[in-house]
Amino acid sequence: QVDLLESGGGLVQAGGSLRLSCAASGRTFSSYVMGWFRQAPGKEREFVAAINWSGGVTFYADSVKGRFTISRANAKNTVYLQMNSLKPEDTAVYYCVVGQGVVTMKTGYWGQGTQVTVSS
Repeated sequence: QVDLLESGGGLVQAGGSLRLSCAASGRTFSSYVMGWFRQAPGKEREFVAAINWSGGVTFYADSVKGRFTISRANAKNTVYLQMNSLKPEDTAVYYCVVGQGVVTMKTGYWGQGTQVTVSS
């Protein structure tokens, strides 16, 4: 059984920062892509960021580019999302996702989600 345990969400003022973590367990993930999606109230889930297994290649949604940084620690099966310069429109439930590729990762493993609320 694969488990993805997210942490680090919370309430922050606009312009502030948060760091999300996702610890994966249940199998070896060193060859998998790890990333984050989010879902705001009344909106569809959207891609936020992803990182390949070596950590050398990263992908970002245009809306977060330059503000968010994704990284991973394979020894810990953990992926991080450093979120800076947060905006109210970043408010959403953030989901950790692990899959075999960036295009197909939505069909992989999902965490339960962690709430991020940015107040104006």
